[in-house]
Amino acid sequence: MFGYVRPLREELKCRDFDLYRATYCGLCRAMRRRYGWLAPMFLNYDFTFLALLLAPAEERFTPCRGRCHANPLIKKPMCQTDPGLETAADKSVVLTWWQLRDKAEDEGFLPGLTARLLAILLKPSYRKAARRQPEFDRLVRECLEQLHRLEEEKIPSLDRPAHTFALLLQGAAPKTGEEGRDRAMEQMLYHLGRWIYLLDAQDDLEEDLAQGRYNPVAARFGPEGDGEAMKRTLDHSRNLMCGAAQLMEFGCRWPVIENILYFGLPLVQRAVLDGSWKQIKNQRIWRHHT
Repeated sequence: MFGYVRPLREELKCRDFDLYRATYCGLCRAMRRRYGWLAPMFLNYDFTFLALLLAPAEERFTPCRGRCHANPLIKKPMCQTDPGLETAADKSVVLTWWQLRDKAEDEGFLPGLTARLLAILLKPSYRKAARRQPEFDRLVRECLEQLHRLEEEKIPSLDRPAHTFALLLQGAAPKTGEEGRDRAMEQMLYHLGRWIYLLDAQDDLEEDLAQGRYNPVAARFGPEGDGEAMKRTLDHSRNLMCGAAQLMEFGCRWPVIENILYFGLPLVQRAVLDGSWKQIKNQRIWRHHT
Protein backbone atom coordinates (compact mmCIF):
# COMPACT_ATOMS: atom_id res chain seq x y z
CA MET A 1 0.00 0.00 0.00
CA PHE A 2 1.05 3.65 0.14
CA GLY A 3 0.95 5.04 3.69
CA TYR A 4 -1.70 7.68 2.96
CA VAL A 5 -4.33 6.33 5.38
CA ARG A 6 -3.37 7.58 8.81
CA PRO A 7 -4.97 9.36 11.77
CA LEU A 8 -4.35 12.91 12.89
CA ARG A 9 -2.61 12.35 16.21
CA GLU A 10 -3.47 15.73 17.70
CA GLU A 11 -7.22 15.06 17.39
CA LEU A 12 -7.13 11.60 19.05
CA LYS A 13 -7.90 11.08 22.71
CA CYS A 14 -5.19 9.19 24.59
CA ARG A 15 -7.25 5.99 24.89
CA ASP A 16 -8.05 6.06 21.15
CA PHE A 17 -4.43 6.61 20.23
CA ASP A 18 -3.49 3.68 22.49
CA LEU A 19 -6.05 1.53 20.65
CA TYR A 20 -4.62 2.56 17.27
CA ARG A 21 -1.08 1.79 18.31
CA ALA A 22 -2.12 -1.54 19.83
CA THR A 23 -3.80 -2.42 16.52
CA TYR A 24 -0.61 -1.53 14.64
CA CYS A 25 1.50 -3.65 17.00
CA GLY A 26 -1.04 -6.48 17.02
CA LEU A 27 -1.05 -6.64 13.23
CA CYS A 28 2.75 -6.65 13.25
CA ARG A 29 2.73 -9.60 15.65
CA ALA A 30 0.12 -11.46 13.57
CA MET A 31 2.21 -10.99 10.41
CA ARG A 32 5.34 -12.18 12.21
CA ARG A 33 3.66 -15.28 13.66
CA ARG A 34 2.01 -16.28 10.40
CA TYR A 35 4.73 -15.27 7.93
CA GLY A 36 8.08 -14.91 9.68
CA TRP A 37 10.50 -12.05 10.26
CA LEU A 38 10.34 -10.32 6.85
CA ALA A 39 6.59 -9.67 6.45
CA PRO A 40 6.25 -7.16 9.34
CA MET A 41 8.87 -4.93 7.71
CA PHE A 42 6.22 -3.99 5.12
CA LEU A 43 3.60 -3.03 7.69
CA ASN A 44 2.22 0.48 7.23
CA TYR A 45 -0.68 2.71 8.29
CA ASP A 46 -2.91 1.60 5.38
CA PHE A 47 -2.82 -2.01 6.55
CA THR A 48 -3.57 -0.88 10.11
CA PHE A 49 -6.74 0.84 8.89
CA LEU A 50 -7.80 -2.41 7.21
CA ALA A 51 -7.25 -4.24 10.52
CA LEU A 52 -9.42 -1.65 12.32
CA LEU A 53 -12.23 -2.17 9.81
CA LEU A 54 -12.13 -5.96 10.05
CA ALA A 55 -11.90 -6.16 13.85
CA PRO A 56 -14.98 -7.24 15.86
CA ALA A 57 -17.24 -4.40 16.98
CA GLU A 58 -16.53 -4.83 20.68
CA GLU A 59 -17.65 -2.14 23.10
CA ARG A 60 -14.55 -2.27 25.27
CA PHE A 61 -10.97 -2.69 24.11
CA THR A 62 -8.93 -5.20 26.13
CA PRO A 63 -5.30 -5.35 24.96
CA CYS A 64 -2.75 -8.03 25.73
CA ARG A 65 1.01 -7.55 25.94
CA GLY A 66 3.52 -8.99 23.50
CA ARG A 67 7.16 -8.64 22.58
CA CYS A 68 7.98 -5.99 20.01
CA HIS A 69 9.25 -7.29 16.67
CA ALA A 70 11.69 -4.38 16.37
CA ASN A 71 12.91 -4.69 19.97
CA PRO A 72 12.22 -8.13 21.53
CA LEU A 73 13.52 -6.94 24.91
CA ILE A 74 10.39 -4.87 25.55
CA LYS A 75 6.69 -5.71 25.69
CA LYS A 76 3.96 -3.49 24.28
CA PRO A 77 0.14 -3.41 24.48
CA MET A 78 -1.28 -5.21 21.45
CA CYS A 79 -4.65 -6.22 20.09
CA GLN A 80 -5.45 -9.81 20.84
CA THR A 81 -5.43 -12.09 17.83
CA ASP A 82 -8.82 -12.53 16.16
CA PRO A 83 -10.02 -13.65 12.69
CA GLY A 84 -10.18 -10.05 11.45
CA LEU A 85 -6.57 -9.38 12.42
CA GLU A 86 -5.43 -12.62 10.78
CA THR A 87 -7.35 -11.78 7.60
CA ALA A 88 -5.75 -8.33 7.52
CA ALA A 89 -2.31 -9.96 7.93
CA ASP A 90 -2.97 -12.42 5.09
CA LYS A 91 -4.24 -9.79 2.68
CA SER A 92 -1.44 -7.39 3.60
CA VAL A 93 1.15 -9.99 2.54
CA VAL A 94 -0.68 -10.72 -0.72
CA LEU A 95 -0.92 -7.01 -1.57
CA THR A 96 2.70 -6.34 -0.63
CA TRP A 97 4.08 -9.13 -2.82
CA TRP A 98 2.07 -8.06 -5.84
CA GLN A 99 3.08 -4.44 -5.29
CA LEU A 100 6.76 -5.40 -5.19
CA ARG A 101 6.42 -7.41 -8.38
CA ASP A 102 4.51 -4.59 -10.06
CA LYS A 103 7.14 -2.04 -9.02
CA ALA A 104 9.97 -4.24 -10.33
CA GLU A 105 8.29 -4.53 -13.73
CA ASP A 106 7.48 -0.82 -13.96
CA GLU A 107 10.98 0.39 -13.07
CA GLY A 108 13.00 -1.96 -15.27
CA PHE A 109 15.89 -4.25 -14.37
CA LEU A 110 18.40 -2.04 -12.54
CA PRO A 111 16.05 0.55 -10.92
CA GLY A 112 13.69 -2.25 -9.93
CA LEU A 113 16.37 -4.58 -8.59
CA THR A 114 15.61 -3.91 -4.91
CA ALA A 115 11.90 -4.56 -5.38
CA ARG A 116 12.70 -7.75 -7.31
CA LEU A 117 14.98 -9.06 -4.57
CA LEU A 118 12.43 -8.27 -1.86
CA ALA A 119 9.72 -10.04 -3.86
CA ILE A 120 11.94 -13.13 -4.06
CA LEU A 121 12.53 -13.08 -0.31
CA LEU A 122 8.83 -12.57 0.43
CA LYS A 123 7.59 -15.21 -2.04
CA PRO A 124 7.36 -18.11 0.48
CA SER A 125 5.19 -15.93 2.72
CA TYR A 126 3.13 -14.81 -0.28
CA ARG A 127 2.47 -18.41 -1.33
CA LYS A 128 1.23 -19.24 2.15
CA ALA A 129 -1.01 -16.15 2.23
CA ALA A 130 -2.33 -16.89 -1.28
CA ARG A 131 -3.36 -20.38 -0.17
CA ARG A 132 -5.30 -18.84 2.71
CA GLN A 133 -6.87 -16.11 0.55
CA PRO A 134 -7.07 -17.61 -2.98
CA GLU A 135 -9.99 -15.47 -4.20
CA PHE A 136 -8.35 -12.27 -3.08
CA ASP A 137 -5.03 -13.30 -4.66
CA ARG A 138 -6.80 -14.03 -7.95
CA LEU A 139 -8.58 -10.67 -7.85
CA VAL A 140 -5.37 -8.73 -7.15
CA ARG A 141 -3.60 -10.46 -10.04
CA GLU A 142 -6.46 -9.81 -12.47
CA CYS A 143 -6.84 -6.16 -11.47
CA LEU A 144 -3.11 -5.47 -11.78
CA GLU A 145 -3.03 -7.14 -15.20
CA GLN A 146 -5.93 -4.93 -16.29
CA LEU A 147 -4.13 -1.86 -14.94
CA HIS A 148 -1.04 -2.77 -16.98
CA ARG A 149 -3.15 -3.00 -20.13
CA LEU A 150 -4.70 0.39 -19.48
CA GLU A 151 -1.29 1.93 -18.82
CA GLU A 152 0.16 0.43 -22.01
CA GLU A 153 -2.75 1.95 -23.94
CA LYS A 154 -1.99 5.29 -22.21
CA ILE A 155 -5.70 5.72 -21.73
CA PRO A 156 -6.63 9.41 -21.16
CA SER A 157 -9.00 8.64 -18.30
CA LEU A 158 -8.92 8.91 -14.52
CA ASP A 159 -11.92 6.73 -13.84
CA ARG A 160 -11.07 3.54 -15.69
CA PRO A 161 -7.73 2.81 -14.01
CA ALA A 162 -9.02 4.15 -10.67
CA HIS A 163 -12.05 1.86 -10.94
CA THR A 164 -9.81 -1.14 -11.56
CA PHE A 165 -7.68 -0.43 -8.50
CA ALA A 166 -10.82 0.28 -6.45
CA LEU A 167 -12.17 -3.19 -7.31
CA LEU A 168 -8.91 -4.65 -6.03
CA LEU A 169 -9.30 -3.06 -2.60
CA GLN A 170 -13.03 -3.73 -2.51
CA GLY A 171 -12.13 -7.42 -2.65
CA ALA A 172 -10.42 -7.12 0.73
CA ALA A 173 -13.88 -6.96 2.35
CA PRO A 174 -14.71 -10.44 3.70
CA LYS A 175 -18.28 -11.70 3.46
CA THR A 176 -20.02 -11.85 6.85
CA GLY A 177 -23.49 -12.85 5.69
CA GLU A 178 -24.93 -9.51 6.87
CA GLU A 179 -26.03 -8.02 3.57
CA GLY A 180 -26.22 -4.40 4.73
CA ARG A 181 -22.82 -4.44 6.43
CA ASP A 182 -21.16 -6.30 3.56
CA ARG A 183 -22.50 -3.81 1.02
CA ALA A 184 -21.40 -0.82 3.11
CA MET A 185 -17.91 -2.30 3.68
CA GLU A 186 -17.48 -2.98 -0.03
CA GLN A 187 -18.57 0.59 -0.84
CA MET A 188 -16.16 1.99 1.72
CA LEU A 189 -13.17 -0.04 0.53
CA TYR A 190 -14.02 0.63 -3.13
CA HIS A 191 -13.86 4.38 -2.65
CA LEU A 192 -10.82 4.09 -0.39
CA GLY A 193 -9.07 2.26 -3.25
CA ARG A 194 -10.18 4.89 -5.75
CA TRP A 195 -9.01 7.69 -3.45
CA ILE A 196 -5.60 6.03 -2.90
CA TYR A 197 -5.05 5.42 -6.61
CA LEU A 198 -5.89 8.98 -7.65
CA LEU A 199 -3.93 10.54 -4.80
CA ASP A 200 -0.90 8.40 -5.63
CA ALA A 201 -1.15 9.43 -9.29
CA GLN A 202 -1.16 13.09 -8.23
CA ASP A 203 1.74 12.48 -5.84
CA ASP A 204 3.80 10.77 -8.58
CA LEU A 205 2.97 13.26 -11.35
CA GLU A 206 6.31 15.09 -11.40
CA GLU A 207 8.41 11.93 -11.09
CA ASP A 208 6.42 10.04 -13.75
CA LEU A 209 6.80 12.91 -16.20
CA ALA A 210 10.56 13.05 -15.57
CA GLN A 211 10.87 9.29 -16.13
CA GLY A 212 8.58 9.22 -19.14
CA ARG A 213 6.07 6.93 -17.42
CA TYR A 214 2.30 6.88 -17.87
CA ASN A 215 0.38 8.93 -15.34
CA PRO A 216 -3.43 9.14 -15.48
CA VAL A 217 -3.47 12.74 -14.18
CA ALA A 218 -1.13 13.88 -16.96
CA ALA A 219 -3.03 11.78 -19.53
CA ARG A 220 -6.31 13.43 -18.52
CA PHE A 221 -5.28 17.02 -17.77
CA GLY A 222 -1.84 17.47 -19.30
CA PRO A 223 1.57 17.80 -17.63
CA GLU A 224 0.46 20.61 -15.30
CA GLY A 225 -2.47 18.60 -13.95
CA ASP A 226 -5.61 20.23 -12.53
CA GLY A 227 -5.59 20.60 -8.76
CA GLU A 228 -9.20 21.79 -8.49
CA ALA A 229 -10.57 18.91 -10.55
CA MET A 230 -8.51 16.42 -8.54
CA LYS A 231 -9.78 17.89 -5.27
CA ARG A 232 -13.39 17.51 -6.42
CA THR A 233 -13.06 13.88 -7.43
CA LEU A 234 -11.02 12.97 -4.33
CA ASP A 235 -13.59 14.69 -2.10
CA HIS A 236 -16.35 12.76 -3.86
CA SER A 237 -14.81 9.38 -2.99
CA ARG A 238 -13.97 10.49 0.54
CA ASN A 239 -17.54 11.63 1.15
CA LEU A 240 -18.89 8.28 -0.04
CA MET A 241 -16.43 6.49 2.27
CA CYS A 242 -17.72 8.50 5.21
CA GLY A 243 -21.33 7.81 4.27
CA ALA A 244 -20.70 4.06 4.07
CA ALA A 245 -18.88 4.08 7.43
CA GLN A 246 -21.93 5.64 9.10
CA LEU A 247 -23.95 2.56 8.15
CA MET A 248 -21.68 0.17 10.07
CA GLU A 249 -21.03 -0.54 13.72
CA PHE A 250 -17.38 -0.45 14.86
CA GLY A 251 -17.81 -0.33 18.63
CA CYS A 252 -14.89 1.19 20.53
CA ARG A 253 -12.88 1.53 17.31
CA TRP A 254 -15.23 4.10 15.77
CA PRO A 255 -13.47 7.21 17.21
CA VAL A 256 -10.20 6.10 15.56
CA ILE A 257 -11.86 5.26 12.25
CA GLU A 258 -13.78 8.54 12.38
CA ASN A 259 -10.55 10.46 13.01
CA ILE A 260 -8.89 8.86 9.99
CA LEU A 261 -11.84 9.57 7.69
CA TYR A 262 -12.61 13.12 8.80
CA PHE A 263 -9.17 14.43 9.83
CA GLY A 264 -6.36 12.18 8.60
CA LEU A 265 -7.42 11.69 4.98
CA PRO A 266 -8.22 15.39 4.36
CA LEU A 267 -4.85 16.40 5.84
CA VAL A 268 -2.92 13.98 3.63
CA GLN A 269 -4.97 15.00 0.59
CA ARG A 270 -4.17 18.70 1.11
CA ALA A 271 -0.49 17.90 1.59
CA VAL A 272 -0.31 15.95 -1.68
CA LEU A 273 -2.18 18.64 -3.61
CA ASP A 274 -0.06 21.51 -2.26
CA GLY A 275 3.22 19.60 -2.68
CA SER A 276 4.18 19.32 1.00
CA TRP A 277 3.52 15.59 1.35
CA LYS A 278 7.04 14.49 0.45
CA GLN A 279 8.41 16.49 3.39
CA ILE A 280 6.02 15.07 5.98
CA LYS A 281 5.15 11.54 4.84
CA ASN A 282 7.98 9.89 6.77
CA GLN A 283 7.09 11.57 10.04
CA ARG A 284 5.98 8.98 12.58
CA ILE A 285 2.62 9.51 14.25
CA TRP A 286 3.84 8.09 17.58
CA ARG A 287 4.82 11.57 18.73
CA HIS A 288 3.30 15.01 18.36
CA HIS A 289 4.67 17.27 15.59
CA THR A 290 4.97 21.01 15.72
